[in-house]
Amino acid sequence: MKIEQIYTGCLAQGAYYIVSENEAIIIDPLREVKPYLDRLEKDNVTLKYIFETHFHADFVSGHLDLSKKTGAPIVYGPTAAPEFEAIIAEDNQIFEIGKVKIKVMHTPGHTMESSTYLLIDENGVETAIFTGDTLFLGDVGRPDLAQKATNLTQEDLAGILYDSLQNKIMPLDDSITVYPAHGAGSACGKNMQKETVDILGNQKKTNYALNQPDKESFIREVLDGLTAPPKYFGMNVALNKGGYESLDVVMNKGLHPVEAEDFEALAEETGALILDTRGPADFHKGFVPNSINIGLKGDFAPWVGTLIVDVKHPLLLVTDEGTEEEVITRLSRVGFDNVIGYLKGSFEAWKNAGKETDEIKRITPAEFAEQFTEEATVIDVRKLTEYSAEHIDNAYNKPLDTISDWARTIDDSEHFFLHCAGGYRSMIAASILNSHGIRNFTEIEGGFNGIKKTEKLPTTDFVCQSKTL
Repeated sequence: MKIEQIYTGCLAQGAYYIVSENEAIIIDPLREVKPYLDRLEKDNVTLKYIFETHFHADFVSGHLDLSKKTGAPIVYGPTAAPEFEAIIAEDNQIFEIGKVKIKVMHTPGHTMESSTYLLIDENGVETAIFTGDTLFLGDVGRPDLAQKATNLTQEDLAGILYDSLQNKIMPLDDSITVYPAHGAGSACGKNMQKETVDILGNQKKTNYALNQPDKESFIREVLDGLTAPPKYFGMNVALNKGGYESLDVVMNKGLHPVEAEDFEALAEETGALILDTRGPADFHKGFVPNSINIGLKGDFAPWVGTLIVDVKHPLLLVTDEGTEEEVITRLSRVGFDNVIGYLKGSFEAWKNAGKETDEIKRITPAEFAEQFTEEATVIDVRKLTEYSAEHIDNAYNKPLDTISDWARTIDDSEHFFLHCAGGYRSMIAASILNSHGIRNFTEIEGGFNGIKKTEKLPTTDFVCQSKTL
């Protein structure tokens, strides 16, 4: 028997590949299925089942493409109602794979169809659980996402989740390995540990949600501090439940090079958003006017989903040459399938064609320290927890994920400085503000990490972030 966790850091997502004898299963696959097909071919095994722990909200699963390419059926837990052919398992139903078994444990609460899969090895020993978003390391799945679909309150769902954990998970042996669907950085939880695998006994000791004295305390603690989920989550659920275009079709449409002479006209004709995926250091020096910068080398897909929201909106890309396929793949993971082309030759081709360019004013932390005065307006686009831990005295906290709300309140007649932690998020914010005609600002390279090193600027006392969650 072989268990492989296939972890994708930019989404903080874990898929699982399990082999016994000449058969395999895959749990919660990502959108692009070629890596799984390659593994199956290399191991010379047949994919028997594709297990889905629930209808994912933060990414588009590869279950449909994988099923079409392999013939393997898709399996969901009880109460799931997908709009395509699938096996809807019963609670405690057993599936055999080679010499091992998978037991379906219905664990509703995060969503009502959420299920945990218990692996029983060839000796009949309960070995591992694949918990989806029911149980994370250090946390549990947020119970506020399925309210509209169930007509239940988040308190109702949290109570159902408590019962699932107490009745199905907690009685299991401490030695069982826990394989969750997500790790630290995912918006599906608020207090996840950095590790991606643990034993259940350790989680029983360290996971705050498993250590509440009663259901009322559990509900209160699990719901405390939840921020609004990203707005694209509902669209991803709809795709996972209702179906989507094959990634092959999406890729063929998106890998369409557009000459600089035609790029602007195509954007105007289609209403496409121009998405520049180069790094902040390159973007600020010059870019196609009105383009939005979300760098590929960062939490690219989640920020695209959070800020662009509409997965159907047409997109035109400006990329580092050679990264077009990676960009389209990572966009597809969160359901943004409507890429209609990319700028051939990247920004250099645009510039060489004599087209109009724009730029963002960026300074170093040392230059910021020289220009800073007590009257200066500073906007910090980090999360509230980061800001609460330590920030520049009198800086305003305006988190990037809410920029569509606060951008309208900015007075462009008053200059301000803009920063995040390292420069990635502040350049995203800068590009969005610039596209809204707000230009009277200066972005700070290296963000607060660089600002602290100058030791010349007034900051608040540091407070451990874990105490501000």
